[in-house]
Amino acid sequence: MSIVPEPQTGWYDEAMTQDGTQDGKEQTDGRGTGRLAGTVALVTGASSGIGEATATSLAAEGATVALVARRKDRLDSLAARIGAAGGRTLVVEADVTDPAQAADAVERTVRELGRLDTLVNNAGVMLLGPVVDAPFEEWERMIAINLTGLLACSHAALPHLLAAAEDSPRQVADVVNISSVAGRQARNGSGVYNLTKHGVGAFSESLRQEVTQRHVRVSLVEPGAVATELGGHNRPEIQEQMRARFADMERLAASDIAETIEFIVTRPRHVAINEVLIRPTEQVA
Repeated sequence: MSIVPEPQTGWYDEAMTQDGTQDGKEQTDGRGTGRLAGTVALVTGASSGIGEATATSLAAEGATVALVARRKDRLDSLAARIGAAGGRTLVVEADVTDPAQAADAVERTVRELGRLDTLVNNAGVMLLGPVVDAPFEEWERMIAINLTGLLACSHAALPHLLAAAEDSPRQVADVVNISSVAGRQARNGSGVYNLTKHGVGAFSESLRQEVTQRHVRVSLVEPGAVATELGGHNRPEIQEQMRARFADMERLAASDIAETIEFIVTRPRHVAINEVLIRPTEQVA
């Protein structure tokens, strides 16, 4: 079974037979069934980890998903897998730390998919280590991705989300911001990461108060230790410390967080899940 993109739009769908069906079965393009049928979601950092798992989960619930990240080869692979399962996606190669690219990703999503109902601000980086003698560029990188990227995507998306809450059959829209347990608890060795994630929490709560009566729900998800490539961006000595810390712990899977996000955005209109802290059972702090 082949999956091919339509070059004009970047859409990915399962290959069709001549009579308009998929391998002789009724067409299901990700819009006709599921609790999110007819909606459009945009997921940043969709090329791996929590973003990849979330995109897959939302597509399985019927949402058409804009996959946003810098690594287009990985996005293409994910789009093919979702298409093979009957879902529909739009691949958008973008660096959300550039506000212009973030805005363009949102506008392209709305232009090509027709609307925007769900924004998942997942793109992030965790660079740990002492504050003293830390490479300043690591701090700049975390601020750019964890804060500027989230703000830029939110700024561009909010007008469309407010419109979706007014005109969609569900009459509700969602912003889900991925934070961390580090957004609640400061630790020695993660000062600037703590700064960025505390900032995400503060912004999320203020935005929630502003738009909740217009039925745009703002949710904060704060994972503990998750088995993803997030830690792999650290310096070798920091990676060694992290391996020692989590050596005897069964960490969460990306799918655990994706299931939480799916639960949040599929609630009825009158239910808002504002904040979820989710740790591995064995994680103490």
